[in-house]
This record gives sequence, structure tokens and C-alpha cells, in this order.
Amino acid sequence: MQLSKKMLNISPSGTVVLAQKARQLKAQGKDIIELGEGEPDFNTPEFIIRYAYQSAQNGATKYTSVSGTPELKNKIAQKFRKENKINYNDSQIVVGAGAKQLIFNAFFSSINKGDEVIIPSPYWVSYPEMVKIADGTPIILNCDLNNNFKISLEKLVKVINSKTKWLILNSPGNPSGAVYSWEELLALSKVLINYPQINILCDDIYEKIIFDGKKFHTLAEVAPELIDRILTVNGFSKSYAMTGWRIGYAAGSPELIEAMIKLQGQSTTNASSIGQEAAIAALDSDQIFLKQWLSLYTKRRDIVSNGLKNSFKDSFNKPEGAFYHFISCQSLIGKKINGSHTINSDSDFCKFLLEKFGVAVVPGSEFGTPGYFRLCFAKSENDLKNACERIIKFLELLN
Repeated sequence: MQLSKKMLNISPSGTVVLAQKARQLKAQGKDIIELGEGEPDFNTPEFIIRYAYQSAQNGATKYTSVSGTPELKNKIAQKFRKENKINYNDSQIVVGAGAKQLIFNAFFSSINKGDEVIIPSPYWVSYPEMVKIADGTPIILNCDLNNNFKISLEKLVKVINSKTKWLILNSPGNPSGAVYSWEELLALSKVLINYPQINILCDDIYEKIIFDGKKFHTLAEVAPELIDRILTVNGFSKSYAMTGWRIGYAAGSPELIEAMIKLQGQSTTNASSIGQEAAIAALDSDQIFLKQWLSLYTKRRDIVSNGLKNSFKDSFNKPEGAFYHFISCQSLIGKKINGSHTINSDSDFCKFLLEKFGVAVVPGSEFGTPGYFRLCFAKSENDLKNACERIIKFLELLN
């Protein structure tokens, strides 16, 4: 079959490809420490599983409304009011098969050919590809390590034009771990208020994973005057260790949400009915387990920071949120491994690290920032310590 020209222009997900390769090597009996895939190593809390099972026993196995069950949407609206101080009604909320589907639906529902979407880099790998599928043009806004990979307002203004349709804001950031403060979001809003054609997609999927006492804020909370132009996207995969349940949600203007529901009705229809029941249990809980997990994530983050800081020195910042280190390997480009193989790129660095020392990490070029690599620390302490030791041994071979 001849594929569409659109599909020929789409790249496979780099994180998915790497995860598949790591699994293949493991299946071959090789000792692989998988730090590439961004997934909690915790199981879904038992009380959520029990609630979902009981709901299925009670008949929650049928189609639901395309936009989600009334009970779940009500719980989501309560969550927005209580935790984020945002008032969304049920007609402004849609539930989908993960935050990823909802971002796709939003772009496909709103982007016309030639529309531009500003994507700060480093970015989550799927943002540019989704924009291209929707016939939009990704505009990459490079963010610097010195500014903790956050948007420079001066640079932002320079790439805005009449074609700009969306700005993506991901906080806490994947892969950077950057968290925008209230003051930073307020300053951003004062710029965006001058450009009424720009909508803002706030990807808040790592909302619950923030370190060192920092507080989470989202743009609709800080700048309610922009709320009609903001789509707030969230889900259960990262915070609640529910990656396989595929449940996300989005809230925004009634017009956009209605269009997203229409699109979803012609594609996947409703998200999993049992998954939606599980999401209700997650939102209804005391969420004490999240504090326990955050304590473990903090310890794991620090294991990697302390284990690699002397080897990479000023090449990375300690993440403020999410569960990734984003580390520069630029100083290693051009070096040889025992005088033979040359590291010509961040992809080479990751390839040789996996093949020779069995540590899977993701090249920064997959996130629009060549010369870096992403390391996921949502893994066991033992794996993280062993991975740091292997990385240091790998560096010792370079000259």
C-alpha cells in the first residue's frame, strides 16, 4: 500500500523506539538498566485497582458518554476548583484515552494549514509530530540551560506573528524538570495578553511531582483573563502510576471542547469505562501515597545528582519537578572510546552506552536539544546507583 504523504513526514517516537530496543536486548538475556522510558516503577495503588474491579463487577463495562462519565467529569471539576482555583463546568471538560490523545484532538480540531505552533525546546517528543499531522508548522523556541530551560520572553516575542495559533507550556517539564513559578507565569501572561490570536496549551501531566517545597501553578489559575484561550491538559499516568489505564482529561473553552468531543466521537469514542472508574477512585482518595512517592522520587533524584555531578560538573541542573535528569554530553562529542569508535553526536553517546554498558537513556536530539541525554529516575535506588557507576566507567574509556 502507498502511504499518505502526511505519514511519510512523521517521525516515530524516539522514546518508544529506544524502549523497544532495550526490551529486545533484555529478551536476549542482556543485563539492561532501562532509564529511557518515562514511567513510574510503582504499581497502581491497590485501592484504585479494587475500586475498578468492583465497578466492573457492578456493570461499568459499557460505552459511556464520549466526553466521559458525569461522575468523573464532576470529580475533575472539583479537583480544578479545590487544587487549582479554576472554575470549569462539565461542558468545558473532556476525558480521553490519555493526555496524549487530548493534545492530538486539540491540535487536529483547531489547526489549519499554515498555522504555527510555538514549541519551547527541550520538548516532549510528540509535540512537533502532532502539529505536523494536523497540517501545522512547529516553531521551535530554543531555551537555555542557564535559564533552566524556561522561555525567554524576549525570544518568544521574536517568533510570534500573525500565523501563531498555539504556544505549548509544559510545567513541570519533560525532559527538563523545569517548573514555572507564579511570577514567571504572570510575566508570560502579560506578554500573551497582547496577542489575542494565540491559544496556550498547558500540559500539566507532572503536576504532582514537584520537589524542594516548590508549589505548582498553572496559567489559567495565574491569569484568569486568558482562560478562554487556555487548554489545560492533565491525566493519571505519571502522578498515579496509571500509564496503562490510558485516562487523561482536558478543560478549555466550550467551543474547543465541543470540537474535540466531535472528533473523539468519530475515532475512539469514550475512554475505557473501567479506567474512568479507576480515575474516580484516584481523585476521591486522601492521596497520602503521593507524598510517600514524592519522598522516594526526591531520594532517587538526589542519588543521580550526587552520583554524576562530579563527572558532568555544570552540565545539568537539578530538576525541580517530573522524574528526569537532562544532562549535557556536549563536551564528549568528538571523543573516542578506547581510541576506536568516535562519539559524533548525543545519539552515538546513548547508543554506545546501551551497547557497551547496558544503560538505556534517550538522546537530547529527540527532544529538540542535541548534545544532551535524558535519564529517567523513576526506577529503583539499586538500578540508579548501578547505572551511575556504569556511566562513570563508560566516561573513563573516553579520550
